[in-house]
Amino acid sequence: MNVHSSPTFQAPPQVAFHRTELGVILGLYGRMVAAGEWRDYGISSLRDVAVFSVFRRTAENPLYRIEKRPKLRMRQGQYAVIGMDGQILKRGNELRQVLRVLERKLIRAVK
Repeated sequence: MNVHSSPTFQAPPQVAFHRTELGVILGLYGRMVAAGEWRDYGISSLRDVAVFSVFRRTAENPLYRIEKRPKLRMRQGQYAVIGMDGQILKRGNELRQVLRVLERKLIRAVK
C-alpha cells in the first residue's frame, strides 16, 4: 500500500498569507517600487512561518522581512517586520498597523 494513499497520512500544514493579507502587502510593495526603493520580492511558506522578503536588488539579502507566525497570535502578535540586521521593527496582530513602520520610510523617500 502506498503511504500517500493511506487515510492517516497528512501533509505537514504550512503557514501562508491569505489573499487579503497579500493585497495589503503588495499594495505597499507597489508604492515602494514606484518610489524606486524596492525592486524584487520573494515569498516563502514554511511550517511555522510565512515570509514576504523585500529586496533592493535581486542578488542581495532582503532589506525587510514581513513575517506571519500564527502561534504568536496570543503573545506578541502574529505579524512582524524585521530589518536587514534581524532587528524586529514592529510587531502586532493588525497587518496594516505593523506595515506603517515601512510607510514612514515611503514618506521620507518622496520628500
